[in-house]
Amino acid sequence: MLPFPTVLGTCAIAWSDAGITGVLLPGSRGLSRRPGPGLAEVPEAISDTIAAIVALLEGEHADLRAVALDETGIDPFRRSVYAATREIPPGVTASYGEIARAIGKPDAPRAVGHALGENPFPIVVPCHRVLSASGALHGFSAPGGIATKRRMLEIERAPGFTQLSLLRA
Repeated sequence: MLPFPTVLGTCAIAWSDAGITGVLLPGSRGLSRRPGPGLAEVPEAISDTIAAIVALLEGEHADLRAVALDETGIDPFRRSVYAATREIPPGVTASYGEIARAIGKPDAPRAVGHALGENPFPIVVPCHRVLSASGALHGFSAPGGIATKRRMLEIERAPGFTQLSLLRA
C-alpha cells in the first residue's frame, strides 16, 4: 500500500503485477498503518495512476479508464458493474438503474448499489458518479460518506454540484 497526498487528504493505492488491487480514500481504516514500498519500487503505471488520481481530484478531467485493475476474486456481476461505471466520464453522473440497464440487468439497481458499496477501486471505478434515480446522494460507503461523494462531484463540476459547498468534507 502506497500512501499519497490529494486535495481530499491522504489516499493510498495497492497493486499486483496484474494491476491495481485497491484504492483507499482519506480516513479509510488501515490507511496509516500500512507501509509502502520505496519510491524506486513503484512501477511507472502506478506512478501514472497516482498522478491521474491527484489531477482528477484537483478538478482536471483525467481519464482513468485505461488503468489496469486486478479483479482476482471479484465475481462477474461486480466486474460488469465496475466496467460500466468506469465508462462514466468526469463531471457526468448516472443512476443505479442506468448502470443496471447498461449491464443487461434492468431489475438490479439495488444489486448495482451493493456492488458499488463494495468497490475496492474508488476513484478509478468512479462510484461517486452514481446517484439514485431522483439524483439524490445515497449510500456512499467510503469514509466521509455522502459529504465525500458530494465533494468529489463538486470538484468534477457535475451538473447540480457545480457550487462548491462552504463546508468541506
